[in-house]
Order: sequence, then C-alpha cells, then structure tokens
Amino acid sequence: MKKLAIFVDVQNIYYTCRQAYGRQFNYRKLWQHLSHEGEICHATAYAIHKGDDGQLKFQDALKHIGFDVKLKPFIQRSDGSAKGDWDVGITIDIMEAASEVDKIILLSGDGDFDLLLLKVYQKYGVETQVYGVPSLTAKSLIDAAAQYHSIDESMLL
Repeated sequence: MKKLAIFVDVQNIYYTCRQAYGRQFNYRKLWQHLSHEGEICHATAYAIHKGDDGQLKFQDALKHIGFDVKLKPFIQRSDGSAKGDWDVGITIDIMEAASEVDKIILLSGDGDFDLLLLKVYQKYGVETQVYGVPSLTAKSLIDAAAQYHSIDESMLL
C-alpha cells in the first residue's frame, strides 16, 4: 500500500472554488477517494486564523476528517492590504515528508510550488499530484506535477 501525504493551501482552494463555482470544496470526499489509493500518513491543511465562528467550525471539521490544521494569524497592514501566506511552511513540510512517503498530493493552484514539486521528484523520486481549479491553476504547476486533477463540480459541496 502506498504511503500518501496531503497538503492543502486552504485559502487558495477556498477562493478559487468560490470564484469558479460559487461553492466550497468537499474535503471529506477527497479523503475518502485518497484513502482508497493508499495509506494517508500525513495530512495538513494550512489556513489563516481570523477567529470567526464559521472558520472555527470549518477548522474543526477538517480536524474531524483527519487533517492536522496549521494556523497563521491574519495580518491587516496599515495600508489596508492583508498578509497571510503559508508558502514557506508548506514547502518545508513537503520537503520533510518527501523521504517518508510514496506520493505527495498538493491542493493549490499557486505556481510558486512548481519548483518544489520538481525538486521533490528529482531528489526523492516521489510521485506528485496536484488538485486545482483548472481556470485558476498555474500552467507551470500543472506541468510540474506527475498528475493533475481538475477540481470540478463533482468535488464540491
């Protein structure tokens, strides 16, 4: 049985699904599907903590499914812009897990992860998969993954 590691860029998946479909991603359905492909050894969802009730319920639901939820505080800058990005944390965790698993599964459309997936494959020979909304996933990320899975209506709540 293959060992799997799942990494979710929660903000990216939330906003791309909302923009493309006006709906939310079904994490439970993903978990059920992937558990048939192998043993889920690592599953981490990276989110921004704003402290509102809806967000806390969502984070609890992710934990109930089996995800470890890592949170960063939401930072509102004085110029009105916001910061809350997990790219470095996701990268570190993927590099650490790569030597322990057979497959890395990334949920994101962010092209910044393309070099990471190429490096993981080159250094560890680990298969990489990406799940993303087709119209909002960077081509470079799609090309870097061994397999790309389109998030479509069947994967939504």
